[in-house]
Amino acid sequence: MTDRVLALQGVHNFRDAGGYAVAGGGRIRRGTVWRSGQHHDATDADLTRIADLGLASVFDLRTSRERDRHPCRRAQGFVAEVFFASDPELHHAPHVAAAQTTRQRTAEDTRESLVRNYGRICFRPELQAMIRAWFERLEMGGGPSLVHCMAGKDRTGIAVAMLHAALGVHRDDIMADYLMTNDAGDPEARIASGAATIRAMTGPLEDAVLRVLMGVEPAYLDSAWTAIEERHGDVDSYLEQALGADAARRDRLRAALVES
Repeated sequence: MTDRVLALQGVHNFRDAGGYAVAGGGRIRRGTVWRSGQHHDATDADLTRIADLGLASVFDLRTSRERDRHPCRRAQGFVAEVFFASDPELHHAPHVAAAQTTRQRTAEDTRESLVRNYGRICFRPELQAMIRAWFERLEMGGGPSLVHCMAGKDRTGIAVAMLHAALGVHRDDIMADYLMTNDAGDPEARIASGAATIRAMTGPLEDAVLRVLMGVEPAYLDSAWTAIEERHGDVDSYLEQALGADAARRDRLRAALVES
């Protein structure tokens, strides 16, 4: 795992989503698809290391409220094209939405809320629109791309899982990449950073609840797969109908991102 993770001080969960084998042969080219949390607390050293990646595009999945509260820092001379998500009717990240309640929140019911949220996340129009745009950009080539949200685990996790599915990555590898959030970089620093953001929006929360909110579990992504199959029959149909990734687009994505 360590060779996938870019160890930074103020940006968490920054890692390479490439390297996985795809059906039919080959692997996703390393250094072309990156994922992370937000860059608000990036240090100058972080910005230098990110600049060295030569990013051509950045897809920011956060809402305008999140961006206004925590604007991303960029290196001087930053030239990557940045794409922003439109605002949804639901204005919070899935883990923040799961934290908001009028009653005392426990770790277990927080976990149950996240499972329910993952049953809906793949059908959020603003997320679908950003994933479609991301796929369109990726198939064009032109340089490495980064996708990120607040924590880099829920919206970003779904976006990367759908890209992996479109490219033919095995479901076990998709899950392994998703779960890597729990151990990538400095987990305690990541949890502390997320806790500060969440508490600013929701008020006091127990540490056990925050740890659930800032982690990922197989049941979450499984909930998304189940919801997709219930609505669309299978993942391939969802990719085509919801994300515009028909067979031709998937071939173009493989041509741009997969190496033998």
